[in-house]
Amino acid sequence: MNSNTLSTISGTYCNSLNQYSRFITREVVIGGVAMGGFNPIRIQSMTTTNTLDTMGTVAQTMRMVEAGCEYVRITAPSVKEANNLAAIKKELIKRGCHVPLIADIHFTPNAAEVAARIVEKVRINPGNYADKKRFENFEYTSAAYQAELERIYSKFKPLVNICKEYGTAMRIGTNHGSLSDRIMSHYGDTPQGMVESAMEFIRMCEDMNYHHLVISMKSSNPQVMVQAYRLLVATMVQEGMNYPLHLGVTEAGEGEDGRIKSAVGIGTLLEDGLGDTIRVSLTEEPEFEAPVAIALVNKCLNIALSEGEGTSSHNPFSCVLSPFPKERVGVRLSEGAGRGEVFPPSFSPFAFTKRKTQELNTFIGGHQVPRVLINLSDKNLKDPSTLNDVGYVYVPLLDKYNMGEQSADFVYLADQLPSFNFPGNLKQLYNYATWKTLSNKVNCHPLFTIEEYSHATVKCSSLNLVRISARDIQSDSFSRIPVDNTLVFVLEADSIHRMADQRQVFFRLMEMALEVPVIVRRTYSKSNFTSTVGDVRSPEEPISKFQLFAATDIGGLLIDGLGDGLWIEAPHIPTKTILSTSFGILQATRSRISKTEYISCPSCGRTLFDLQTTTQMIRSKTDHLKGLKIAIMGCIVNGPGEMADADYGYVGTGPDKITLYRGKEVVKKNVNSSSALDELIRIIQEDGNWIDCAE
Repeated sequence: MNSNTLSTISGTYCNSLNQYSRFITREVVIGGVAMGGFNPIRIQSMTTTNTLDTMGTVAQTMRMVEAGCEYVRITAPSVKEANNLAAIKKELIKRGCHVPLIADIHFTPNAAEVAARIVEKVRINPGNYADKKRFENFEYTSAAYQAELERIYSKFKPLVNICKEYGTAMRIGTNHGSLSDRIMSHYGDTPQGMVESAMEFIRMCEDMNYHHLVISMKSSNPQVMVQAYRLLVATMVQEGMNYPLHLGVTEAGEGEDGRIKSAVGIGTLLEDGLGDTIRVSLTEEPEFEAPVAIALVNKCLNIALSEGEGTSSHNPFSCVLSPFPKERVGVRLSEGAGRGEVFPPSFSPFAFTKRKTQELNTFIGGHQVPRVLINLSDKNLKDPSTLNDVGYVYVPLLDKYNMGEQSADFVYLADQLPSFNFPGNLKQLYNYATWKTLSNKVNCHPLFTIEEYSHATVKCSSLNLVRISARDIQSDSFSRIPVDNTLVFVLEADSIHRMADQRQVFFRLMEMALEVPVIVRRTYSKSNFTSTVGDVRSPEEPISKFQLFAATDIGGLLIDGLGDGLWIEAPHIPTKTILSTSFGILQATRSRISKTEYISCPSCGRTLFDLQTTTQMIRSKTDHLKGLKIAIMGCIVNGPGEMADADYGYVGTGPDKITLYRGKEVVKKNVNSSSALDELIRIIQEDGNWIDCAE
């Protein structure tokens, strides 16, 4: 791939932009479980036990399978662990468990060559399989670059031959943070570099007539991850390839943050018809990952069924789609693929560009951050403490509100009138008929239908919000809307494929050169969420499922620079959760930073400390530091590389030993774990990035 690649690739990453159409890939059989082709979207996860702990790994693997995992990955950092995979496999079979095993390899080709003779699949990282990572820049001539490729080929060829002999599959798993110095020097820290890193190895495999491949493009930044996968598909199509995709947001973290970040990345690609297997990487017990992945796949399945693209299988956690005409597989959109959609000239799926909009009232649109709108119309509007749930904490003694970093910008009151004074920086939104009757309209704004707005004689002088949908965009009523510098659209959707539905509206607005700001509105009914709150082992757990769905539907738009605000409706979900989810989506898409971001690995057999406990400890001391990214990595493998996007790093480098990073720079080596957090805080203080936590 040369430097002009992005300019030569246009719209090739999916079959359809506005209707679900799964991108059909080559079938790869892993053990007895096939993926790609017309097979289900497969669920997988990774053990966190020491690989030398045979019985512990077996027990955890069986819990993961029970939770829904169809493949299980186990780390093999050395030959010793690789050899023990045979004992683990033997014990699993003895217990009637035949789940395909995947060996996770990083720096040790000899371990990969051992593992490939035992397990059903090996995963290698092109960035560190044959390259050393020194975070140094080198200048390569064409001849020198080619010589490096030939050196890698010679180191890689034995593994490929073993895989061919034993029928072992391989995942070429590129990670954003572990690109080789050679790739970084040539392509930079970019999705393009990630793609080329994988393509080099794919081309080597093809040269050796080995095609039993699965490809991944992981990053802790969902925006980078989405762009990289799209560019990978486009590049493969150009070169006549369609290898299956393993989707994942690496080092996603825990709890709400981990689920939202994962859904933004994975969910966006699933809705575009990409992905053949997924892993949700949470800093939690691995059996808690599968239900999250299953919920995302089920959402994809529901979309497919609604659009007549498939039928459910015997496995309710899988997505089986009916066969598509071969001519639709991987055809460029620019040449009439799918249903003939094209991108607006100002939009690229491979690079972020925020949709150009007018800035209104120095509040919304333009360069302003996306705004958060919360519905309070069914709440107690006689009690000022009602606003606590939207980020405005009422202090009765002082008769004032304290505003936080996650405070709503609008509240929708419909036709309800509050009996107390609102804080001056919180805007109120009323239905038009009610707004007209208000004697005091300061900070109060109307919500119109199209017809109301077209015929209104009285309007707000600063902001007027008008509800529209995909159906409206082609109507005569829409064409008659008077456009001025007060207009904001509230974009609603009632189709099951909401992201694609609303994306088409944005594309239409861009084609019409309408620079009107748009607030994306989503509504989720109680009937969509049927399980018990708090049951993290259920894909139907209401709060988790709500977070996943909202993050997919809205995050997929924000990732592409579409949207100036969000409004999530879910009557069965606590208002505080809706608020935190809204800001979590903005944080995950890097649209609006309101809190500390934690890039924490999910743990594995290489982890040198209790990652879950340590993450909670670090979070408890630092979660008030708005805008900082702190990486918490269990070992050096996931250290300077995978946390390259972080401001600070806390990395296990030996038993009871932690190395602390500022970006990619080592600040303190081998600090005792008992004092490592204090040392990390001291570094943040020295950099001037520490603030004392308000009581």
